[in-house]
Amino acid sequence: MNYQNTNFKTVQIDTISLALREFGKGKDVFFIHGFPTHGYTWRKIIPKLSRKYKCNIIDLPGLGDSKWSKDSKFDSKSQAEYLIKLIQKMGIRKCALIAHNSGATIARVIAIEKPDLIEKLILINTEIPNHRPPWIPFYQRVGLLPFVPNLIRKALNQSWFIKSSMGFKEAYSNKSMLNNPENLIPYIKPIIASKERTIGAFRYLKGIDWDVVDSFKKSHRKIQARTLFIWGENDKTFPIKYAEKMIKQFNGNCTLKRINGASLLPHEEKSEEVGNSIIEFLED
Repeated sequence: MNYQNTNFKTVQIDTISLALREFGKGKDVFFIHGFPTHGYTWRKIIPKLSRKYKCNIIDLPGLGDSKWSKDSKFDSKSQAEYLIKLIQKMGIRKCALIAHNSGATIARVIAIEKPDLIEKLILINTEIPNHRPPWIPFYQRVGLLPFVPNLIRKALNQSWFIKSSMGFKEAYSNKSMLNNPENLIPYIKPIIASKERTIGAFRYLKGIDWDVVDSFKKSHRKIQARTLFIWGENDKTFPIKYAEKMIKQFNGNCTLKRINGASLLPHEEKSEEVGNSIIEFLED
């Protein structure tokens, strides 16, 4: 499947235009990416899942093909509200969510706010209450300063920066994946295409609300949907030891699937294993 050349449609929700790609038929499953990726991150597992499910792939505002305005809101709760309105606009009453990274923070807000809407929840390497990943809070503070977007655009043209800890070094356990342009260029190219796109990415990043993340320590118990954590066990951004503790915050409806030999992006690095785990969970 050539994801990048697939036709997509846009859906207007408030001040943003959400990019939506649809694959397959069946029960609805929505895929929510994190930062700094977009819907392309699901390309390796969509072919298998779309044989049995309708896969709805979202680009969140600030990243991918979605569009935003100066009045758009990027905080985690507003992003969740955009997606709730999208799902309702599509006439869907029940669905599953598969979400990664900061997208899984948005997914948890949806599951808490609309428990009757979400049947199952799959969360992949995501934010953890009272844990701050390396570099992200720093980029949140400086990313929208006047000189920074142009600086970042220049840095993302440098291989040394992309492969450094400030860039994508911890994305994969297998570092050779950093050399394959099919893995990172589709994420980097849109961000550096224009200053506006860079600003959009940093507005998204700044919108990650740590108060919301920290509140999950108590509000995880409000999630009624059966929940599966899929976790690259080598991840240094969100260490799996904290994920193991986070499970206890749920009401006994959460399990963990460890993905050996994977880091922050297990659905890209170990797509076959992750895809099988998702199907097994959805069919159970």
